[in-house]
Amino acid sequence: MPIEASPFVPARLLHGPHAQTLFAYFGPRPPPVATRSERLELPDGDFVDLAWTPPLVGPLVAVFHGLEGSVRSPYASGALTALHAAGLPAVLMHFRGCSGEPNRLARAYHSGDTADIRYLLDQLMARGQAATAAIGFSLGGNALLKYAAEQGTGCALRAVLAVSPALQPGAAATRMSIGASRIYQRYLLDKLKRGIKNKRALLRDHIDIASALRSSSFRQFDDRVTAPLHGFANADDYYARSASRPLLREIAVPTRILHSADDPFFSADMVPRADELGPQVTLELSEHGGHVGFVGPGGTPWLDQWIPSTLRRMGVHAG
Repeated sequence: MPIEASPFVPARLLHGPHAQTLFAYFGPRPPPVATRSERLELPDGDFVDLAWTPPLVGPLVAVFHGLEGSVRSPYASGALTALHAAGLPAVLMHFRGCSGEPNRLARAYHSGDTADIRYLLDQLMARGQAATAAIGFSLGGNALLKYAAEQGTGCALRAVLAVSPALQPGAAATRMSIGASRIYQRYLLDKLKRGIKNKRALLRDHIDIASALRSSSFRQFDDRVTAPLHGFANADDYYARSASRPLLREIAVPTRILHSADDPFFSADMVPRADELGPQVTLELSEHGGHVGFVGPGGTPWLDQWIPSTLRRMGVHAG
């Protein structure tokens, strides 16, 4: 069956979507694994910064974070730590401008941007360090799924995991403008606007900075910033061309999508139907979990167990 019920059981006092989402972000976690930084120069003169876990002999896993995330994001550091504990080396790619240093070009990154993912994976292969599997969270999950679909049968990955992926960025932007989800929108918009301020000199010839900083929703920001910086006509064009949901049938590599029905970033109609999934794609659907939450009994970060165990079931393991 392409759609399966997830075995996830939420912590007794953390059934709600916001409790799951916020506890996963602010709650306690084990100490993160130490990482080594590497700067990867890109063909257009820009760069992305990589975070490598300590060397291990085993299949390499590439990790892609969510909107305005980084190696410091709890879900990302948790994934890297869990992979290392399972004997799997890992590398996280920061999207442009997300490592703590502004990128060199006016453009940044977006939810449908697969070029840097492709370049990283191609470079790793050329260096004899080919990634066997990849994991994407939220925005990074959508971009990774889109990449896998674009590669089709030529995808060199053996396994793909996508956690709470934003399969339809436009629908997600609409959902984030409703109810309590506006709190998350405001938080993320504030981070995006700080990025605009940090690159003011680079951006003044490309966008109306004052208008960008007045954006009160993702749709406004994407219309005023994301679209013009990345070659889209407007926000609607960006959303339509960046969504991975219409491409799920084209994915030829074994893929598992983990989604929570109570995700406060997405509406119920964003869950793909079984007939939208290719034969290699499985949707693991949980009743609870929030957005990249999945906090289990006792406050344990269930994702840190799910990631290595799922990869193991897909044939990616140490030894």
